[in-house]
Amino acid sequence: MSQALRQLLDLLDLEQIEENIFRGRSRSAVVPRVFGGQVAAQALVAAGRTVPADRPAHSLHAYFLRPGDPDAPIVYDVDRIRDGRSFTTRRVVAVQHGKPIFHLSASFQTYEEGLDHQAPMPPSSDPATLPTAEERMRAYGHLDPEVVRRSLEAHAAVDLRYVDEPPYGRFGEPRPPHSQVWFRTNGKLDSAADDPLLHVVLATYVSDMTLLDSVLLAHGRGGWAVGDVVGASLDHAMWFHRPFRADEWLLYDQQSPSAHGGRGLGQGRIYTQDGRLAVSVIQEGVVRVPREVP
Repeated sequence: MSQALRQLLDLLDLEQIEENIFRGRSRSAVVPRVFGGQVAAQALVAAGRTVPADRPAHSLHAYFLRPGDPDAPIVYDVDRIRDGRSFTTRRVVAVQHGKPIFHLSASFQTYEEGLDHQAPMPPSSDPATLPTAEERMRAYGHLDPEVVRRSLEAHAAVDLRYVDEPPYGRFGEPRPPHSQVWFRTNGKLDSAADDPLLHVVLATYVSDMTLLDSVLLAHGRGGWAVGDVVGASLDHAMWFHRPFRADEWLLYDQQSPSAHGGRGLGQGRIYTQDGRLAVSVIQEGVVRVPREVP
């Protein structure tokens, strides 16, 4: 297990300060606010800590309310909405400086047999043949070296590989609003950290990294790395269909059906390498073109 992955697991291991209250900290991010995937993952950890282990998470729905302060702790207040025979529902509010910055509702379910079908896995490349994030970013001479350094440092716990060039690699000309990345944790999870909730939490963390890329591709924009758009996540929803491991290759197939009114919508499906549909994801975010300063 890499040192970066150990640090991420430590970041997700919240401190319990009351029966339904947990406290988390933040790590350095590419932009001067808390990374949305981090607060979503930590909120799901807080919810899961109040649910029996035999009820895995099957969905979450969340809103990003305010930018998080990376220098201040985040308090997660869990509301035990319902404990039914099959389903358990939790609501989590993340608070900083006395104000809510994030709201999550999560549902957990006991395992059941039932109908089974799925959308087929789309064609893709072998992840082992693709360049790493570091190889890609360092090959782009137009990127600020400091931006490259901060990005690689912030995402070092995840081995994330684009199938095609990312928005910041080739921009200025619109491309089809479709993007694929393969990802897995940067190292195998040992038995002490091997619990189903953790794999779901790690996928939640990664799911916010690239989901709006397809919005940028449709308009030939490079994104945060080149500064030709500004944006932030607004809401985020995930459905966990089948078991998976976050330390094995997962294909994140993403597309954007719409952008309008300063917002862009991204849809994603996460597949295991053997073709099982593991997760569905939808997110809308603010995507704005900066105004020119006279």
